[in-house]
This record gives sequence, structure tokens and C-alpha cells, in this order.
Amino acid sequence: MEQHNYDRPDFPGTGGELAAHLLREAGMEEVTVEITQDGDHYDPKDKVVRLSVANHDGRSLTAVAVATHEVAHALQDREGYKPLKLRTRMAGAVHTIQRVGSVLLVATPFIAVLTRTPSIIMLEVMAGLALIGSSAVAHAVTLPVELDASFKRALPILEKGQFIGESDMPAARKILKAAALTYVSLFAVVPLMTLMYSVFSM
Repeated sequence: MEQHNYDRPDFPGTGGELAAHLLREAGMEEVTVEITQDGDHYDPKDKVVRLSVANHDGRSLTAVAVATHEVAHALQDREGYKPLKLRTRMAGAVHTIQRVGSVLLVATPFIAVLTRTPSIIMLEVMAGLALIGSSAVAHAVTLPVELDASFKRALPILEKGQFIGESDMPAARKILKAAALTYVSLFAVVPLMTLMYSVFSM
């Protein structure tokens, strides 16, 4: 994404402007576009496409591709795309499991030392399994949602609307692939790093 995150004077608008244009074209005036500090995403609860400053105000290939990817999630939401609905329902539960599991993984070695109870280590094993299990489930649900947004929706929008030139399409595909895999990696990497920290701290 960073490789293509530079100003393109030949582009007619910013990522935020393209997102707003695509939403108007789709008749989705109820969905707004705003800047966020928490990473690019679509919020199905508040009906908001949230873009980082660089992608909202930027006139780059990355900004255009990422903005289109997030609008694609809004289109999934309007359609009632079942994997997105399932991911949205699961998100709160998975977040809670991973937060509690992470705390237990970090705290268990200290509790074991303080209480001198070796059996407390079973708590750590259970927390680790919960982290890995919830991550695997989230990964399985998130991947099809993200691939659908990038390649079945965003890429055709960019092609048919001719928002970028044909010479930019290979790079756009790479950016959209990165956009899809970024979310999946968050579900996989964060629990793994927590688990590794816990193992090496024992």
C-alpha cells in the first residue's frame, strides 16, 4: 500500500471524494464518509465508511483502491450479505474472548508464582486454546468477506467506472489484495503474539 501511496495529479479526486461519489451513485445517501484514526473500515452499525487521513484526503492509487474497498463493504451491508452479517454478530464475542484470553495468558505465570500452584497452568492452556480457536473462527468468516469486497465488488467498480487507467489495474489488484488480507492478519497475528509472549515469559 505504501508503495502506491503518493499523489497522483491525474486523479480527479481524493479517496474520500470517490467514496462519497460511489455511495451517491448507489443511492446510499444514508451512509456517510468520515476520517478516522483507527484504520480504514466500514461500520455497519453506524452506516459510516471511515478512512484514514491519508486515504480520505489523499489523491493516490492506494487511497482510491482502499476507499472503493470500504464502499464495497457498505454494498455488502445493503445487500444483506450473510458472511458480513455473521462477522458483525461475531465481532463483539470474539473481541471479548481475545481480550479476556490475553489478560489470562499474561497474568497466569505471575499467579502461578504467587500461589505456587502448578495446576494454575491449566488456566493458561485454556486461555491459549480460546485465543487460537476464536482467531481461527474469525479468520474463516473474515476472509470470504474481504475477498468478496476486494475482487467481486471493488475491482469491477474501478474497471467499469474507469476511475483508474488500465495501466494502474495490476497495482490496484495488489492493493485490494493487501486490503483484504490486512483484516485477516489482525485476527491471526494479535492472538499469536500474545500467546508467544506468554510462552517465552514462563
